[in-house]
Amino acid sequence: MTSYQTDPFNALEAKTEAQKIAFAPIVFHTARTLRDLGILSVLDDAGKIGLAASEIAEKTGVSEYGVKVLLDMALSAHIVIWHNPNYVLANLGYFLNNDGMTRANLDFTADVCYAAMMHLTEAIKEGTPAGLKELGPWPTIYEGLSQLPEKAKQSWFEFDHFYSDRSFPILLERIFQSKPKKIFDIGGNTGKWSLQCCQYDNDVEMTIIDLPQQIEMAMANAQANGFADRINGYPANMLDQNQPLPQGADIWWMSQFLDCFSPMEILSILKRVRAAMSDDARVYVLELFWDAQRYDAAAFSLNATSLYFTCLANGNSRFYRSEDFLEIVAAAGFEVATRTDDIGLGHTLLELRAA
Repeated sequence: MTSYQTDPFNALEAKTEAQKIAFAPIVFHTARTLRDLGILSVLDDAGKIGLAASEIAEKTGVSEYGVKVLLDMALSAHIVIWHNPNYVLANLGYFLNNDGMTRANLDFTADVCYAAMMHLTEAIKEGTPAGLKELGPWPTIYEGLSQLPEKAKQSWFEFDHFYSDRSFPILLERIFQSKPKKIFDIGGNTGKWSLQCCQYDNDVEMTIIDLPQQIEMAMANAQANGFADRINGYPANMLDQNQPLPQGADIWWMSQFLDCFSPMEILSILKRVRAAMSDDARVYVLELFWDAQRYDAAAFSLNATSLYFTCLANGNSRFYRSEDFLEIVAAAGFEVATRTDDIGLGHTLLELRAA
């Protein structure tokens, strides 16, 4: 990771970068429009020779004016390069068009976050997800996930699953080393992890603990995949301290769940789990910590996504610095048995036991 202790720009460079920030929304929509209109694709197909604006217009059905005004901005943004009279796809343009992570991030920003971010100042001042009203009338996004506008819902789940799914093979092997019979999947969402567990092990019994709206989706998926007999639903609000939790699990599992809460809420949830679990059970927490990333782009993406939590999700959560998170873990009565960083696309797996 790049050091954050020194200023990387001199005065002239800083002024140039400031203009990029000032016009960042325009560059964003330029990139998205170039991709969605197929202009990046036809340039990708053309290779190093590239195409003239008239040829691009003919192949895409976009007016020559539209092609030129978009691609001239793209030249300034280094998405394409200029080999007179042709535009040629640059490396940046290639990844905007072809990279799965970039596509998931861009669509999530466009369809879920973009309009909401106009309310970021309000969200910071009030400590509430002030931008959520752009999508629906819920107090937090979690109550509304199943009711999001269709495009926003699709981009939200593709974003969420893109990061979690790539960790599954490693995680399944790790979790089932101890041959657990019962796993409680807290914040199980659509039931994807529970389905993976049932496919991996023919004997395991899963219980998904989540909000009623999420349980409804998860159980429909369990039924559709033939695992209704081994996947149970337990509707619960983990912030309701008067609501009892089930007991008897060998493993309590939380994947990208605790980052949805404030530090005090995380402490409350972990304390409740500690009180309900047996002394020999294990708690596994899969999280993304921005300070545990190998690449600058990953830390950048996580810190940006933290502002989605601020403005849309619930107004008070984020992707944490690992040191801050581990302080909460200790305060809840746990100690870290093992910590494994850099799983999949930068996840950290914490195995917790009772202190």
